[in-house]
Amino acid sequence: MIVKPFEQIVAEHGPMVLRVCRAVLGPADAEDAWSETFLAALKAYPGLPADANVQAWLVTIAHRKAVDVTRAQARRPVPVGEIPDRPGDADTRDGDLWEALARLPDKQRAAVAYHYLAGLPYREIAEITGGSTDAARRAAADGIKALRATYPLEGAHS
Repeated sequence: MIVKPFEQIVAEHGPMVLRVCRAVLGPADAEDAWSETFLAALKAYPGLPADANVQAWLVTIAHRKAVDVTRAQARRPVPVGEIPDRPGDADTRDGDLWEALARLPDKQRAAVAYHYLAGLPYREIAEITGGSTDAARRAAADGIKALRATYPLEGAHS
């Protein structure tokens, strides 16, 4: 079996990993997590079995990096110049989507990102998140149900 150059792995899977990082962490931390994912992947790539599911492997690494970012955020204060009276309105539909995703519980957000953005089967999501296949399926379904209830639909007027 011919092993692909790592640059080709980045080109093929990089956009998907970035979408997953954005969905799980939000736009502010996504690019750092993406970079950390591929730095870790580069180190481990030579030892990856030839028959490995590269997409699932990368999502697993991205998941671990997202956990690291989330833990680090919980430990550090967030400086602000001025406290707004109310949260700012999102300028783009992507901002609205991130806000809707951010309101989901962590397991639902991860299951939605890993299944609908990365295209992973529920069995692999369960391996990444440490739950059962049924729990991953339920989390994704509940997350999508919540998004449908809270995320503005195309053409809908507020």
